[in-house]
Amino acid sequence: MLGPAFEEIVRQWALRFAAPETFGGVVAEASAAVLTDPSTRTSLELDLVAFGEPPFGDGPRPLLAIGEVKWGRTLGRPELDRLSRARDLLAARPGLDVRDARLLLASAAGFTDELRQTAGQRPDVVLVDPSRLYSGD
Repeated sequence: MLGPAFEEIVRQWALRFAAPETFGGVVAEASAAVLTDPSTRTSLELDLVAFGEPPFGDGPRPLLAIGEVKWGRTLGRPELDRLSRARDLLAARPGLDVRDARLLLASAAGFTDELRQTAGQRPDVVLVDPSRLYSGD
């Protein structure tokens, strides 16, 4: 049962402790969500959905990040690709601004070398391990 607790720790970190630069803004709300992919008729579970403050007036709400959080599994390219697909689906929804949404991958077991290299080249990919959670951002 460590997985759900780890997911909640990452959500609280996003809300309370992560630097605004990590998400491109201050996280005002963080939760889990389920997204439906109409082309495949499947559900995509998102362990983290982080929103910024609602804009003044009638503009779209900024989606700062979506994330995959796993306690006992090394994360790699397949998880990043799944998050990219989810972000594309969310971009088609009215009322959300996903232009700068980050793709967050958090794992207590670590990341593949390929994912680390990709994250080093892409500012929209954020990797979070326990050291980052507990030592600051």
